[in-house]
Amino acid sequence: MSDIVIRTRGLGRDFKSVTALDDLSIEVPAGIVFGFLGPNGAGKTTTIRLLLGLLEPTRGRAEVLGFDTRTAASRIRASSGALLEHTGLYERLSAADNLEFQGRIARMSAPERAARGRELLTHFGLWERRLEPAGKWSRGMKQKLAVARALLARPRLIFLDEPTAGLDPVAAASLREDLASLAAKEGTTVFLTTHNLDEAERLCRRVAVIRAGRLLAEGPVEELRRGGADAAVEIRGRGFSAEMIGRLRALPGVKEVSEETGGLVITWTGEARGSEAVRVLVEGGASVDEVLSRRPTFEDAFLRLVKDETTEESRCCAM
Repeated sequence: MSDIVIRTRGLGRDFKSVTALDDLSIEVPAGIVFGFLGPNGAGKTTTIRLLLGLLEPTRGRAEVLGFDTRTAASRIRASSGALLEHTGLYERLSAADNLEFQGRIARMSAPERAARGRELLTHFGLWERRLEPAGKWSRGMKQKLAVARALLARPRLIFLDEPTAGLDPVAAASLREDLASLAAKEGTTVFLTTHNLDEAERLCRRVAVIRAGRLLAEGPVEELRRGGADAAVEIRGRGFSAEMIGRLRALPGVKEVSEETGGLVITWTGEARGSEAVRVLVEGGASVDEVLSRRPTFEDAFLRLVKDETTEESRCCAM
């Protein structure tokens, strides 16, 4: 069995004159949470619909769980779980009955339905309220029930489209913890679309970043964090003259020196060398109280990718 559960090659989809997805080529390994990130309208939901065979690609191809999305879409959907824009719950039914109905559709045996339903409802903290109509629940509880339903038949792959969108911070954090725990426990591959960068950094082992339907970067979260942002050092103190700042800007590798309240922020294009900056300031007569390293964040890397792409598009349009 292949350890790649999703493979796309030059995948694209047009809607009349609009290109929603263009030349997407990615591979998703088995057993991880894979983040598919981008701003609103980037093409994330379109990609999920293509991978589930709900949309026909305009060009390129995709294989999911070894099946071609053009010719075996029904087999992909039978082997996958999904939570898209809406929960799809039957709100007049209880939580237990929602899972019972889904289990029957999946042709699970009665003992299996009962055991799996109890396992998931307990994990999500919903067991004690399983007999209540789902329509009376909070949005966070409904989302948890919808995820439980998607996981009921133990699919090898689950698609989650913005699962924490619209949830309050407590409910969102709780659902993230549940997803991370389940992915680790059951070995399910999770294809997660989100524009919540903190969520992606906490949950995902690998991510892909898209904008306007185009892939900007793909790889481990740590790799994208390191490669997408400049190193910086913050130096707090007194007596930083214009001449000293000029000398700092002349140091090899210094990209920018900016003044902030109580200090300076020095950005390097490569490795930060704070000791050299401190030496320049001390030799110039300044008083240095504190030196802080500013570690590049995943948000820095993401915003830089998106900003660079926007700048490139502006150049192209101006030509």
